Amino acid sequence: MTDAAHAAHPRFAEAVTAMGLAELLPRVRTFPEGARTAQEAADAIGCALSQICKSLIFAADGVPVLVLMDGASRVDVERVRQELDAEKVTRAKAAVVREFTGYAIGGIPPFGHLNRTRVLADRSLLAHAEVWAAAGTPHAVFPMEPKELAAHAGAALVDVRDVA
Repeated sequence: MTDAAHAAHPRFAEAVTAMGLAELLPRVRTFPEGARTAQEAADAIGCALSQICKSLIFAADGVPVLVLMDGASRVDVERVRQELDAEKVTRAKAAVVREFTGYAIGGIPPFGHLNRTRVLADRSLLAHAEVWAAAGTPHAVFPMEPKELAAHAGAALVDVRDVA
């Protein structure tokens, strides 16, 4: 773990400060070995896999949409399609993700992106008092209460978890 002052991605640090959430920055934890996947993050933090908040970008009829999902679950693309009343929903390509959010896959935070879009947060995140999300890099994470995280992300609480 390294110094939190240099832990978060500078764009994320600037965004949360502008949002009035600068108190998050000292809580950012970094892991030099990385926390690129939900499992790596959970192992590094020492929390349950479901306490990791994955920030996933999909394309709904070609328009990026952010889905926040607990780390132990998969997104049901059909449920996302229905929720958005879209014709087609697919995973966004890495280049689109980086261009749209300003962050690379593995480090996408739940808010503080270059562009705003619709955000869906799966209700499974609410099962915990605290969840951990990326702070803009694959090495940095921060904790937050899930309802607060969803509110700051401008997310609609929905059920888009794959239950099969």
